[in-house]
Parts: sequence; structure tokens; C-alpha cells
Amino acid sequence: MNTPEFGELLNCFSSAAEAGDGEAFAACFTEDGIYHDYVYGDHQGRAEIAHMMTDMFHRDAGEDYRWEMFDPICDGNLAYAWSLSSFTSAVPEFAGKRVVIDGMSRFELRDGLISDYRESVNGGVAMAQLGVEPERLTKICAKWGRMLNEQPATKKFLARSKGAWKDGS
Repeated sequence: MNTPEFGELLNCFSSAAEAGDGEAFAACFTEDGIYHDYVYGDHQGRAEIAHMMTDMFHRDAGEDYRWEMFDPICDGNLAYAWSLSSFTSAVPEFAGKRVVIDGMSRFELRDGLISDYRESVNGGVAMAQLGVEPERLTKICAKWGRMLNEQPATKKFLARSKGAWKDGS
């Protein structure tokens, strides 16, 4: 896949997300695709991804959810894009609170579809905009820190010596 083709896929991805159309969103993924979400966890396969988008994410983000991707770049089977998203929370505890966040998304691609999606988003910024209590925010951020440290890529990174990546190890 090249960058213009990836841009077309991103348009489908973002439009489906904004519309809360789980089926169309999941259709952007391979049958065994994985969506790694820092709030809702990992979802594998189109049925789980569609469920996450429609019944979890869109339920909580509400009707005014927006998600736009910028500066896409694709090198065959790996692509990135920067994004801005916003919503007015529909979660009863935070109903009516407006949130805007930015993120960097990483897409692994196969056969013109997403096989693995993950993003780096400062969820603390979103939580602060929602008015999450500081003690709860501390617990959530600590959980995210533990999750980061448990990832295989993080363990591999921490296990090698400084500068080892330069020689390919």
C-alpha cells in the first residue's frame, strides 16, 4: 500500500468511527485484525472491533464524536497518522463534558486492510478534561504504566543495552 491508498483507507476508518458505524469501521480491518485501545482494551476480529466501536466507544463518546487524521504516511505494510478527536461525554458520571485529544496512530497493514492498530494518546489529558478525581487519575495512569511495561516490545527494549539497536540487536 502507498500513502495515497492509505489516505483512502483512513477516510473510511475515520468516517465510520465518527458515524458510530461499527460494521463499516471493522471492514477496514483484516478478519483477524486487532484494535488496541487504551481504555477498552484489545479487540480482535471484525465482530469484536465492531462491538467496541458501536457498543462501547460510541456509546460513551456521544453523537458529536469527531476523529480526523492528518499527515498520513505509508511504507507498504506500516503506516502512521497524527489525529485530533473530540466528543462530549455521554458517560453518566461525566455527561456533557467536552474533551479534545491528539494522538499518533500506528497501522500494520495486510492486503490493503489494517491487521494491527495501536495509538499513543495522552489519556491523562482526556481524564483531566472530564474532571476525573486526582486519586482516580493516579490509579488509572499507574495501570497504563503497568500495561506499557508488560508489552513484549517494552520488555525487549528494556532488556537490551543502551545503543544496542544501532548494531541491529
